[in-house]
Amino acid sequence: MISKKDDGKSMSKGNIVLGMSGGVDSSVAALVLKSQGYNVTGVFMKNWDEPDENGVCTATADYDDVRSVAGFLDIPYYTVNFMRQYHDRVFSYFLDEYKKGRTPNPDVLCNCEIKFKAFLDFAMLQEDCDGIATGHYARLDKSGSDVKLIRARDLSKDQTYFLAGLHQEQLAKVMFPIGDLIKTDLREMAFKAGLSTAKKKDSTGICFIGERNFKRFLMQYIPAQEGDIVNLDGKVIGRHDGLMYYTLGQRRGLGIGGMAKGNGESWFVIAKDLEKNRLIVQQGEQEELYSTALYTYDMNFIAGKAPSESFDCTAKFRYRQPDQKVHVAKADDGWKVSFGIPQRAVTPGQWVVLYDGEVCLGGAPIERAVPLKQIELPD
Repeated sequence: MISKKDDGKSMSKGNIVLGMSGGVDSSVAALVLKSQGYNVTGVFMKNWDEPDENGVCTATADYDDVRSVAGFLDIPYYTVNFMRQYHDRVFSYFLDEYKKGRTPNPDVLCNCEIKFKAFLDFAMLQEDCDGIATGHYARLDKSGSDVKLIRARDLSKDQTYFLAGLHQEQLAKVMFPIGDLIKTDLREMAFKAGLSTAKKKDSTGICFIGERNFKRFLMQYIPAQEGDIVNLDGKVIGRHDGLMYYTLGQRRGLGIGGMAKGNGESWFVIAKDLEKNRLIVQQGEQEELYSTALYTYDMNFIAGKAPSESFDCTAKFRYRQPDQKVHVAKADDGWKVSFGIPQRAVTPGQWVVLYDGEVCLGGAPIERAVPLKQIELPD
């Protein structure tokens, strides 16, 4: 299997299967691995092939870029179809969560179920495969008895948040070749090497599905149910297109910003009344929008176990958020994460991810938040 040292210098050659997306990151990952003496095979994972609202199927263009880079680097490549696995393990969950009024994070689940499960399982069945690699911005420390997931050197691109659901058996077989690179340096490396993807725009949007008009996309799969937008007094102040299109803390796109009534402050989503199909809003960022703690089930600890049944660390409740001080303690039905200071719009379905300095400890989907001020739904 892969050597204890993640930089590849301790072994002159190994057979690595690299997930290639057609982007500059995985292209440079292939370049780095080959320069380190590995035998690299590129694999393009086909998980979604429906065109976007403009009739464009980005998977076709992405595969063309994989073919171009692989040909240029003289490495073998091929496509593996994981569309069924993606639908069954990721997309179905994604839709179910929205039907429940939650806001899921499919990128985390995609890593757990596709990139580091279906793809890893497939790769390890190949003859003489020593492990897999991807173009994630993250690092690994394999010097001890446990593999540690470490933040990327480029903190603005760090993707450990999306890898918090992985476990020891997976990480032991993985390499992250670009984890020590700064994105600007990576692009310069790609340009100097002559890679065709050097100036390609970074991909955004839902994992493998890409950038979409999100409301229009969801409408294809979940029937919209219009309903009232009400304040805490129960007064109807507008109409919503369907609760699934809104998330806690949302300000834009409510269609009520120009109302003459009220105190002039912006309106924010503070709750969803699933029983009566109502969107609850409030003017200004009031106490109801903040939480003091959250509960979660099935916390994944990357080390295989928690540091203890009660410990202090930092956490993120969404990807771009700066680390927040928290206290984590075992609860009867899972774990309670208490916040050092109240947190805004902690959203069920999203992931709480724990850190000890540079080390990602793990994470889990948020089950429910403890409000700073209890929200009493209007009659």
